[in-house]
Amino acid sequence: MNSPNPLPHNSTPEGKHLTLPPDAWGYTLEPSHLPLRVVPGKVPAGFPSPAEDFSVKRHDLNELLISHAVATFLWRVSGHSMTEAGIFDGDILVVNRALTPVHKDVVVAEVDGEFTVKYFYKRNGQIKLQPANPTYPDITFKDGQSLRICGVVTSSIKRFRKTVQSLD
Repeated sequence: MNSPNPLPHNSTPEGKHLTLPPDAWGYTLEPSHLPLRVVPGKVPAGFPSPAEDFSVKRHDLNELLISHAVATFLWRVSGHSMTEAGIFDGDILVVNRALTPVHKDVVVAEVDGEFTVKYFYKRNGQIKLQPANPTYPDITFKDGQSLRICGVVTSSIKRFRKTVQSLD
């Protein structure tokens, strides 16, 4: 990453002290300069349909993707363990540190000093991290191992074509 972390502090709105992972990009509180148009309705991925009314309302991606600005960071995915969840190598995750993970949330976690993205499994007092790819094993915990949830993944940004500006 070329720029330092711009987050003003490392606490959630609830006062929890959290450390931003070293490879994550902090979300800046500066307002967006380019609201984007969103076409109402949904685009079919099957057979084409006649175009609906193309009146558009402008939306800011910050408003659509971020609910806790100071507690949100972006992190690029490396690897293939979450492909069946639609998360692929190179995608950009929107991660919210203010949320408490619940069973089946996708989370960014630190396990024994290494970062990973997995499903959070919590049932009957058992906690484990589960991949969304059958070729990867679950991460179960033994005495002496450490687990720290860095945040809950709320969105994944996927690029289909390289643009001029990059987050790297």
